[in-house]
Amino acid sequence: MKRRDFLKAGSAGIAGSVLGGAGLLAWTPRAHAARISKTFYITDGFIDQIDGTSVYFKGFSSNADSLNVPGESMIVQEGDTVQITIVNTLGTSHSFVIDGVVDSGAIGGGQTRTIEFVAGSYGSFMYYDKLNAPYNRLLGLHGGFAVMPQGSSNELYPGSPTFLQQYFWLFHDIDPVWHDRIRRGHTPNTEYIPRYFTLNGLSGRPPGAPGNGDPTLDSLADKRSVLHGHIGDRALVRIMNAGLAAQSVHAHGNHVEWLTENGVIRPEVWKKDCLYLDGDMGALDVIYPYETPPDAWPPATIGMYPMHLHSEMSQTAAGGYYMFGAITEIVFE
Repeated sequence: MKRRDFLKAGSAGIAGSVLGGAGLLAWTPRAHAARISKTFYITDGFIDQIDGTSVYFKGFSSNADSLNVPGESMIVQEGDTVQITIVNTLGTSHSFVIDGVVDSGAIGGGQTRTIEFVAGSYGSFMYYDKLNAPYNRLLGLHGGFAVMPQGSSNELYPGSPTFLQQYFWLFHDIDPVWHDRIRRGHTPNTEYIPRYFTLNGLSGRPPGAPGNGDPTLDSLADKRSVLHGHIGDRALVRIMNAGLAAQSVHAHGNHVEWLTENGVIRPEVWKKDCLYLDGDMGALDVIYPYETPPDAWPPATIGMYPMHLHSEMSQTAAGGYYMFGAITEIVFE
């Protein structure tokens, strides 16, 4: 598919690129705080990229026999007691950190550690491994964590614009040379050149490409990433950047409501179609409103629109595979 055709796909639709089912993270407020327990296994292995290149990763995984990059996203409520057990299956030391919230300290190879904390202020956070910074995080040891305001099911912070659904978009960029050097126990000694770009661990597989429509391979079909809604719905998207490359996030169809930048609540909520996302752990919170797209003619209430990044390299992979980068879709149902 040519670039100009992709950018027109909002009105024409991209056939076969969306898997049915919503990827929203449901949340029901509770009158009382709860105790939340989760176990992560630090594992490693290789993940094939879209051109067949096998790249080394580490991840906060769901079990000792899997490799999950990123780790599973978590949502808790203010006041919850959160207990997280980290099982380090590897021979090197790692850590689990949420800045300003909790720091496990170094967890040696083969060791297990349980950490416990009370969820404080509402917001969106990245959990990650801060040891050997930033390399362990770049290898894949990161994930999303959110704290909901106490008693609220539809606010990012008290008094914020409201939403009906919420998603995490974790962006990442990958230099396979760096990954291989870290695998061998060395510090990277070359310029950082990202070759692959992912959203929630996956890259796009455009129509006609191998893996198109497979939610385990294709970010255009991944229920964690694709926004689904009807006219009147509103989707909160917690955007985080685990990679080093700064990005420009562009959602088609409607402007998003820009609520926070790098954890700071904006004094005014602006409507924007393109938002700058800092590299090296930049973060944004936005709401995508399911309103009739203002530029659609004839007026549209159903259809599909792309989300892509406005840095040209981030829409490609391995230096030239267009539409194999960090992209997904926004579906009006």
